[in-house]
Formats: sequence, structure tokens, C-alpha cells
Amino acid sequence: MTSSCAFLGLGVMGGPMAGHLVKAGHSVSVWNRTLDKAKAWAEVSEGGQVKPLDEAVAGAEFIFMCLGDDPDVRSVFRQLEPKLRAGMVVVDHTTGSADLARELGDRCAKAGAAFLDAPVSGGQAGAENGQLTVMVGGDAQVLARVQPVMKAYSKQITHIGETGAGQLAKSVNQICIAGVVQGLAEGLHFAEKAGLDETRVIEAISKGAAQSWQMENRWKTMVEGEYAFGFAVDWMRKDLRIAIEAARRNGARLPLTALVDQFYADVQAEGGGRWDTSSLKARLDRDGDGGED
Repeated sequence: MTSSCAFLGLGVMGGPMAGHLVKAGHSVSVWNRTLDKAKAWAEVSEGGQVKPLDEAVAGAEFIFMCLGDDPDVRSVFRQLEPKLRAGMVVVDHTTGSADLARELGDRCAKAGAAFLDAPVSGGQAGAENGQLTVMVGGDAQVLARVQPVMKAYSKQITHIGETGAGQLAKSVNQICIAGVVQGLAEGLHFAEKAGLDETRVIEAISKGAAQSWQMENRWKTMVEGEYAFGFAVDWMRKDLRIAIEAARRNGARLPLTALVDQFYADVQAEGGGRWDTSSLKARLDRDGDGGED
């Protein structure tokens, strides 16, 4: 069964996701703030249509957004809001705040439409391979309608709870990743300073309790000092800011997350804002005191 979809935002995540919808046979109209990027997407996504935002969403049953931050979502939603009608479903794949998700949910409901906050995990590779993990907040019956469509780019779709719960779950995801990457960076840094063969060390520990996705996929590039893969530090800091702000409101204590956030600020200060998140090791390896204050 095919559906009429609008996809707003064709970045490193949104572009491949929209492409998978086309490959799955859905009718897809796309919009991007940079028109050239939308045209480039259309050249490799035969069957997808580039349209102005209001035209893209006007006839869509499902409207997907994959943008940068809360201000971007607010701006785009303000433009599509007049086109909302009963039965439409807006799915926001942006990593943003739970507060904004609740606000947009209320605004959609006033128009008779539905809203799901559905941030994703899996990075650029997951988007390109159609293997994303999706954390969803909102009505379970609405999710049941759109889930068959979302499967075009997802390997796991989990309903977390009410509106906003998807965004809060994504914060949990980023909190966990921050700690794991810092631990891996310190372990590899220690191995190097101790004169160990990192390949043998990873061979030994990667089958035990220390194993992680980050270890499996990033240890070698971290050792080689290559950080042009996956999720950028600038975006990770945005996500950690959202998590830390939410923690201040709900009373959660995130001492390690706050510390790693500052470590990422150091990476940014060194010009590594576009490096991927494994670049925490670069901070430790730089000349001087090993990156410690």
C-alpha cells in the first residue's frame, strides 16, 4: 500500500530517508531550504518531486520533518500549519525538545491533525542503509497508521509514550553515547601511552563486557586520527544541551554528560565542530597535558 508523503529537510539524514520512501513506492514531494540540494536529491531519486513547501504538504497524508534544531522546526511548522487538515499526520524526526513536541502536538490537534515526535538514531550510515532506530512519542493508533511507511528507512520503531516521550528517549540515547565514547577515547589513549598494540587490545576486549557499537565501528579510525565519519560534534552538543536543559527541569543529575559536553566544547575550540563524535580522542592526544585541565 502506497501513501502520499511530504518530506521537509534533505540533509545527511533526511535526504536518504526520503529516498527510501521513493524506493518503497510512495508518492513523495520534498522541500529543502536550499533549492539546489533538493534538485540534487531529485536527480538520484527518480519519482520524487521537488515543490515549494506549501505545495509539498497540501496533498500529503503524512508530513515528515528532519531539520536541525527547535528554531528550524518552529519556522517550518509555521509555514505548513495553514495547510493542516483533518486526518493528516506530522512526524518530526528532528532531535529537539520535548516541550516543542508537546506544543506542536496541541497545534496539530486544533486543526484535526495528529503529531508524532520521532527522533532517530543510527547516524548517516543508518539513514543511507535504511536501518534507523526510531523513538516515538504520541498516540499509538496514529503510529500504527504511519509505521508501515516509516519502515522504509527503519529497522526498529518503538512507541515510548505520550507526546514528547520520543524526544526524551533520544536524550537518553545521547547521554549513553557520550559516556561510551569518552570511555573508549580514554581507553585507546591509555593503550597508546602504555605502548600496547591497540589492535590486539581491541581483539581481546571487544568480545567481553567492554564491547559497544562505538568500539566496533570507530576504534580503528580513532587510532588513526580520522574523524570525518558520522555524527558531527556541533550536532552532538546541540543534543546534549537539550538533554541537560531537560535534566534541569526534571531533577535528573547528569554530571558525566555535562563534563563530556565541555570536552566537546574543547574539540569545537580546536576547530573540530564538524568532526564526528569519536573525536574526543583528539582532545586527549593533542600536544600538552593530554587535554586535562
